[in-house]
Amino acid sequence: MIEIVFAGRSNVGKSTLFSNLFGVRVRSGRKPGTTLKPNFVTYKDLIVTDLPGFGYVSGVGRDFNEKIKDFVVKYIEENSDRIVLAVHVVDGKSFLEIAERWESRGYIPVEVEMFEFLNEVCQRVFLAVNKMDKVDDRDEILDAIAEKLGMIPPWTRWRNVIFPISAKKGKIENLRNAIKERLVEIGRGDLIPVLK
Repeated sequence: MIEIVFAGRSNVGKSTLFSNLFGVRVRSGRKPGTTLKPNFVTYKDLIVTDLPGFGYVSGVGRDFNEKIKDFVVKYIEENSDRIVLAVHVVDGKSFLEIAERWESRGYIPVEVEMFEFLNEVCQRVFLAVNKMDKVDDRDEILDAIAEKLGMIPPWTRWRNVIFPISAKKGKIENLRNAIKERLVEIGRGDLIPVLK
Protein backbone atom coordinates (compact mmCIF):
# COMPACT_ATOMS: atom_id res chain seq x y z
CA MET A 1 0.00 0.00 0.00
CA ILE A 2 1.00 3.61 -0.55
CA GLU A 3 -0.65 6.64 0.99
CA ILE A 4 -1.28 10.35 0.58
CA VAL A 5 -2.24 12.21 3.75
CA PHE A 6 -3.89 15.58 4.27
CA ALA A 7 -3.02 17.26 7.57
CA GLY A 8 -3.60 20.68 9.07
CA ARG A 9 -5.14 22.76 11.80
CA SER A 10 -8.90 22.60 12.36
CA ASN A 11 -11.05 24.73 10.07
CA VAL A 12 -8.49 25.30 7.31
CA GLY A 13 -10.64 23.57 4.68
CA LYS A 14 -8.96 20.15 4.53
CA SER A 15 -12.22 18.24 4.14
CA THR A 16 -13.54 20.61 1.46
CA LEU A 17 -10.27 20.24 -0.45
CA PHE A 18 -10.33 16.46 0.01
CA SER A 19 -13.91 16.30 -1.31
CA ASN A 20 -13.10 18.45 -4.35
CA LEU A 21 -9.94 16.54 -5.26
CA PHE A 22 -11.36 13.05 -4.89
CA GLY A 23 -15.06 13.52 -5.62
CA VAL A 24 -16.25 12.17 -2.29
CA ARG A 25 -18.56 13.66 0.29
CA VAL A 26 -17.04 13.93 3.72
CA ARG A 27 -18.47 15.56 6.76
CA SER A 28 -17.25 19.12 7.12
CA GLY A 29 -18.65 22.12 8.91
CA ARG A 30 -18.25 25.73 9.87
CA LYS A 31 -17.12 24.94 13.39
CA PRO A 32 -13.52 23.82 13.99
CA GLY A 33 -13.13 20.16 14.78
CA THR A 34 -15.93 18.71 12.65
CA THR A 35 -13.62 15.98 11.34
CA LEU A 36 -12.79 13.92 14.43
CA LYS A 37 -11.91 10.67 12.67
CA PRO A 38 -9.94 10.21 9.46
CA ASN A 39 -11.78 10.06 6.14
CA PHE A 40 -10.37 7.61 3.60
CA VAL A 41 -10.49 7.08 -0.14
CA THR A 42 -9.00 3.88 -1.52
CA TYR A 43 -8.10 3.16 -5.11
CA LYS A 44 -6.13 0.07 -6.11
CA ASP A 45 -3.26 0.02 -3.58
CA LEU A 46 -3.53 3.73 -2.72
CA ILE A 47 -5.05 5.10 0.47
CA VAL A 48 -5.80 8.83 0.62
CA THR A 49 -6.41 10.06 4.17
CA ASP A 50 -8.02 13.25 5.45
CA LEU A 51 -6.73 13.42 9.02
CA PRO A 52 -8.61 15.20 11.82
CA GLY A 53 -7.71 18.84 12.32
CA PHE A 54 -5.35 19.57 15.18
CA GLY A 55 -5.20 22.72 17.28
CA TYR A 56 -8.24 24.37 18.78
CA VAL A 57 -11.49 22.40 18.72
CA SER A 58 -14.49 24.33 20.02
CA GLY A 59 -16.39 23.05 23.04
CA VAL A 60 -13.88 20.46 24.23
CA GLY A 61 -11.08 20.55 26.75
CA ARG A 62 -7.36 20.90 26.17
CA ASP A 63 -6.86 17.17 26.83
CA PHE A 64 -9.12 16.28 23.90
CA ASN A 65 -7.29 18.73 21.63
CA GLU A 66 -3.97 17.16 22.63
CA LYS A 67 -5.34 13.66 21.98
CA ILE A 68 -6.26 14.65 18.42
CA LYS A 69 -2.81 16.14 17.78
CA ASP A 70 -1.16 13.04 19.29
CA PHE A 71 -3.36 10.81 17.12
CA VAL A 72 -2.33 12.70 13.96
CA VAL A 73 1.39 12.53 14.83
CA LYS A 74 1.20 8.85 15.76
CA TYR A 75 -0.74 7.99 12.59
CA ILE A 76 1.86 9.69 10.40
CA GLU A 77 4.80 8.14 12.28
CA GLU A 78 3.33 4.63 12.10
CA ASN A 79 2.58 4.91 8.38
CA SER A 80 5.52 7.05 7.25
CA ASP A 81 7.10 4.23 5.27
CA ARG A 82 4.10 4.14 2.93
CA ILE A 83 3.30 7.89 2.80
CA VAL A 84 4.49 9.10 -0.60
CA LEU A 85 2.99 12.56 -0.16
CA ALA A 86 1.78 14.68 2.75
CA VAL A 87 -0.35 17.71 1.93
CA HIS A 88 -0.19 20.23 4.76
CA VAL A 89 -3.20 22.54 4.47
CA VAL A 90 -3.04 26.00 6.06
CA ASP A 91 -5.42 28.97 6.06
CA GLY A 92 -3.79 31.75 4.03
CA LYS A 93 -5.98 34.36 5.68
CA SER A 94 -5.24 33.51 9.33
CA PHE A 95 -1.91 31.63 9.28
CA LEU A 96 0.32 34.60 10.13
CA GLU A 97 -1.95 36.01 12.83
CA ILE A 98 -2.17 32.63 14.60
CA ALA A 99 1.56 31.96 14.23
CA GLU A 100 2.51 35.39 15.58
CA ARG A 101 0.09 35.01 18.51
CA TRP A 102 1.77 31.74 19.54
CA GLU A 103 5.27 33.17 19.02
CA SER A 104 4.42 36.18 21.21
CA ARG A 105 3.64 33.70 24.02
CA GLY A 106 7.00 32.00 23.56
CA TYR A 107 5.69 28.94 21.71
CA ILE A 108 6.52 27.47 18.34
CA PRO A 109 3.30 27.62 16.29
CA VAL A 110 1.74 24.18 15.79
CA GLU A 111 1.67 24.72 12.00
CA VAL A 112 5.43 25.27 12.00
CA GLU A 113 5.97 22.18 14.13
CA MET A 114 3.74 20.11 11.87
CA PHE A 115 5.45 21.29 8.68
CA GLU A 116 8.87 20.44 10.13
CA PHE A 117 7.60 17.08 11.36
CA LEU A 118 6.08 16.18 7.98
CA ASN A 119 9.34 17.08 6.23
CA GLU A 120 11.28 14.87 8.65
CA VAL A 121 9.14 11.75 8.28
CA CYS A 122 7.46 11.91 4.84
CA GLN A 123 9.01 11.44 1.42
CA ARG A 124 7.43 14.61 -0.02
CA VAL A 125 5.42 17.50 1.44
CA PHE A 126 3.19 20.01 -0.32
CA LEU A 127 1.91 23.14 1.41
CA ALA A 128 -1.64 23.95 0.28
CA VAL A 129 -2.33 27.57 1.27
CA ASN A 130 -6.12 27.65 1.27
CA LYS A 131 -8.66 30.50 1.32
CA MET A 132 -6.48 32.64 -0.94
CA ASP A 133 -9.66 34.17 -2.39
CA LYS A 134 -9.95 36.05 0.94
CA VAL A 135 -6.39 37.45 0.81
CA ASP A 136 -5.67 40.86 -0.72
CA ASP A 137 -1.87 41.08 -0.71
CA ARG A 138 -1.32 37.56 -2.03
CA ASP A 139 2.41 37.54 -2.78
CA GLU A 140 3.28 39.38 0.44
CA ILE A 141 1.28 36.88 2.52
CA LEU A 142 2.75 33.88 0.69
CA ASP A 143 6.28 35.27 1.15
CA ALA A 144 5.66 35.69 4.90
CA ILE A 145 4.22 32.16 5.22
CA ALA A 146 7.19 30.72 3.36
CA GLU A 147 9.58 32.56 5.67
CA LYS A 148 7.76 31.37 8.83
CA LEU A 149 8.14 27.81 7.57
CA GLY A 150 11.87 28.17 6.92
CA MET A 151 11.79 28.80 3.18
CA ILE A 152 13.64 31.84 1.85
CA PRO A 153 11.22 34.21 0.05
CA PRO A 154 10.01 34.89 -2.54
CA TRP A 155 7.48 32.06 -2.33
CA THR A 156 7.69 31.64 -6.11
CA ARG A 157 11.03 29.85 -5.58
CA TRP A 158 8.94 27.13 -3.94
CA ARG A 159 6.25 26.59 -6.59
CA ASN A 160 6.90 22.84 -6.29
CA VAL A 161 6.11 23.03 -2.53
CA ILE A 162 3.67 25.95 -2.03
CA PHE A 163 0.28 25.83 -3.74
CA PRO A 164 -2.07 28.81 -3.27
CA ILE A 165 -5.63 27.48 -3.56
CA SER A 166 -9.27 28.21 -2.79
CA ALA A 167 -10.96 24.87 -2.11
CA LYS A 168 -14.41 26.35 -1.57
CA LYS A 169 -14.25 28.14 -4.96
CA GLY A 170 -12.81 25.04 -6.67
CA LYS A 171 -9.53 26.78 -7.55
CA ILE A 172 -7.28 23.78 -6.91
CA GLU A 173 -5.92 22.83 -10.35
CA ASN A 174 -2.32 23.67 -9.43
CA LEU A 175 -2.44 21.25 -6.50
CA ARG A 176 -4.35 18.58 -8.44
CA ASN A 177 -1.73 18.72 -11.21
CA ALA A 178 1.13 18.53 -8.70
CA ILE A 179 -0.40 15.43 -7.09
CA LYS A 180 -0.69 13.84 -10.54
CA GLU A 181 2.97 14.71 -11.23
CA ARG A 182 3.99 13.16 -7.90
CA LEU A 183 2.18 9.93 -8.79
CA VAL A 184 3.95 9.84 -12.16
CA GLU A 185 7.28 10.63 -10.44
CA ILE A 186 6.96 7.52 -8.25
CA GLY A 187 5.99 5.41 -11.26
CA ARG A 188 2.30 5.22 -10.37
CA GLY A 189 0.59 7.14 -13.13
CA ASP A 190 -2.03 4.37 -13.07
CA LEU A 191 -3.38 5.95 -9.85
CA ILE A 192 -4.21 9.33 -11.43
CA PRO A 193 -7.90 8.41 -11.95
CA VAL A 194 -8.36 8.66 -8.16
CA LEU A 195 -8.36 12.44 -8.71
CA LYS A 196 -11.59 13.95 -10.00
